[in-house]
Amino acid sequence: MTTREYNICVDNYSDNIYRFVLKHIKNVDAAKDIVQDTFAKVWVKKDGINFGKAKSYLFTTAHHTLIDLIRKEKYMDEVGKIDEVMVEKPIRNLDLQKQLELALDQLTEIQRTVVLLRDYEGYGYDEIGEITDLTESQVKVYIFRARKKLKEILISVEAVLE
Repeated sequence: MTTREYNICVDNYSDNIYRFVLKHIKNVDAAKDIVQDTFAKVWVKKDGINFGKAKSYLFTTAHHTLIDLIRKEKYMDEVGKIDEVMVEKPIRNLDLQKQLELALDQLTEIQRTVVLLRDYEGYGYDEIGEITDLTESQVKVYIFRARKKLKEILISVEAVLE
């Protein structure tokens, strides 16, 4: 990949990567740092990257950087605390977007990743598999289970709101 192609990638994909990361960690500064780290890592290896596969490579790098941060700062513990809060205090009078974000927070990390890549970013199953190092059938299973859990969560929220 040339410097010109790299700059095209920055222009075309930085916002998408930022949204993807921000949906995961809900921290604007950390999301910006991950995007910056992602592009820095890609810059170092730009000569060995095929421009046609740059988007997939960028999202794969962002995903791995995100996972490293989550492990480092133990965001998984925060998700467990959110589950406890959800049981103790039912959601009332929240808009749909907020309800969906809270439901996404209750998914496992891999389920949230595959759902966001599929439904928010529009990736195909094969591309998600490349990004997450899963087989296409594993991706389909994770998406199915995540959607099923989201449906259960959102139906219970709907019952509370009525």
